Amino acid sequence: MVVGLLVMSGCATTKKIDWDNRIGSFTFDQAVTELGPPDKSAKLNDGTSVCEWLIKKGYSRGVVHGSPGLWVQYYEETSSPDVYLRLTFGSDGKLISWKKIVK
Repeated sequence: MVVGLLVMSGCATTKKIDWDNRIGSFTFDQAVTELGPPDKSAKLNDGTSVCEWLIKKGYSRGVVHGSPGLWVQYYEETSSPDVYLRLTFGSDGKLISWKKIVK
């Protein structure tokens, strides 16, 4: 029974945000409250603001395969890019578009 509870507790997932439903009503202030200050932002001449938040940090790792004394060894590298959430807010401070950016 204890094992079952431990297994079940590991299945909790975080709720996915439906950004499409937030367009037109979600504000920049709400974004900062929810996500913290943006990592990058720019204000355009027409009053819109484009902001990016890092939502998943990438990585790069390398491993040498083979055994000491063997002639054959090789290096294998794996990596994953950073993932950003780009939110664009109109001059009224409300969300007008969003997308995920992979860098």
